[in-house]
Amino acid sequence: MTAPLWAFADVLSATGGHVEGAGTPDITSVSLDSRTLLEGALFVAIRGDNLDGHDYLAKAFNAGAAAALVAEDAQLDATGPLIRVTDTLEALGRLGAAARARSAAQVIAVTGSVGKTGTKEALRLALSPSGEVHASQKSYNNHWGVPLTLANFSQNAQFGVFEVGMNHPGEITPLVNLIRPHVAIITTVAPVHLEFFDSVEQIAEAKAEIFHGLEAGGTAILNRDNPHFDLLNRRAQDAGAGRIMTFGGHGDADARLVSVHEADGGSQVEAAICGKTVNYSIGAPGRHLVMNSLAVLAAVDAVGAELEHASQTLTSYEAPAGRGARTSYTLDQGQVVLIDESYNANPASMRAAFETLANVPRNKLPRRIAVLGDMLELGATSPQLHADLAVPVDGAGVDVVFACGPHMRLLYDALPESRRGAYAENSEGLTKSLIETVQAGDVVMIKGSLGSRMGPLVDALRSHLTEHGARAE
Repeated sequence: MTAPLWAFADVLSATGGHVEGAGTPDITSVSLDSRTLLEGALFVAIRGDNLDGHDYLAKAFNAGAAAALVAEDAQLDATGPLIRVTDTLEALGRLGAAARARSAAQVIAVTGSVGKTGTKEALRLALSPSGEVHASQKSYNNHWGVPLTLANFSQNAQFGVFEVGMNHPGEITPLVNLIRPHVAIITTVAPVHLEFFDSVEQIAEAKAEIFHGLEAGGTAILNRDNPHFDLLNRRAQDAGAGRIMTFGGHGDADARLVSVHEADGGSQVEAAICGKTVNYSIGAPGRHLVMNSLAVLAAVDAVGAELEHASQTLTSYEAPAGRGARTSYTLDQGQVVLIDESYNANPASMRAAFETLANVPRNKLPRRIAVLGDMLELGATSPQLHADLAVPVDGAGVDVVFACGPHMRLLYDALPESRRGAYAENSEGLTKSLIETVQAGDVVMIKGSLGSRMGPLVDALRSHLTEHGARAE
């Protein structure tokens, strides 16, 4: 019989709460969402800006919750065992800290301006031949996502992989102090969240906060090709990192790219990892994925996992939904390929996405369509950074551009008439014209910041193709 994730008494001890209601059930998981929780879960009622988890307590118990963590002052009609605490988010943090304290796993934390989620997912794959891996779900990388992921950290896991995000200075420090990683990775530093920073150098300083939580003798893994490498290297040393490893194309990188070739919808890679030649394939295309795979394999080496087996798992890597996931639809007249980049966008990820789009062969997919929403949180630099996208658009040979949002209007208006598909103030306004335009032989990339709501466009195009007899592959 599988041991529970938490004994009720241990949850009570970690959170500092007191019990209301009958029963002391074992806990099999921890959840904030009454819609997705599993039977036996501890439901944590979080008060947010727009929703209060206490309003969903009955639904949580009806869905199978074993117990709930609730605020002392919440007026409730109890339908199951409750643990009352002063602040449920703080209590969730204490539960996460207790999970980390009891774990003997090797722990890796990942941050960076782009590539966090993909790198985390690649690490989940790469470490799996060497033991049980616990990793963040989706992009649970903020002030509630990190404690939630830690609270679900099984004592049986040999490895833990945690994603750490931020858009303001000082946000990483409390999260990494909870995670206490043995290895900290910074994928890259790029101009994102400039609404909240005066310079990209300030972003680098904020990313370097990840070193503050390193365990004694821990390893920092840095992008040797990034212009802020020297600053990050100094900060890692200042924080007492026991080892600094580097990755990239630079001749001095510990995990160095030797060669890469596009192959079968992915990449064939030769790399030198800490002096060992490793040949492997990645199951999704994109040079940015290749570069981050070097960081993944450096981390595998740092935690003493099996390098050769780790590299071979990357063949089955698939880009996460909203971050480059591809679906091919077969119609009677030919194919349509949809590239879903709808989850996020900034200048660095836009360039990477266009570079990947440029490599789609034109022999089967002769027309390239880009559907672009605003890149958000760029502050005063936003107009120029949107206008600058004309360079990667041209470099990718994009034939038709659809655009929405006030910032992306700058790019759209600069395009020749022949390359303008349609413009709308919001993504919903593009739906009809996009569906009417797409035909067999098109590769369609949809990308924008999450707040630009490009996801519904992805869903609408999927539904349209399916309804018209397309077979998804």
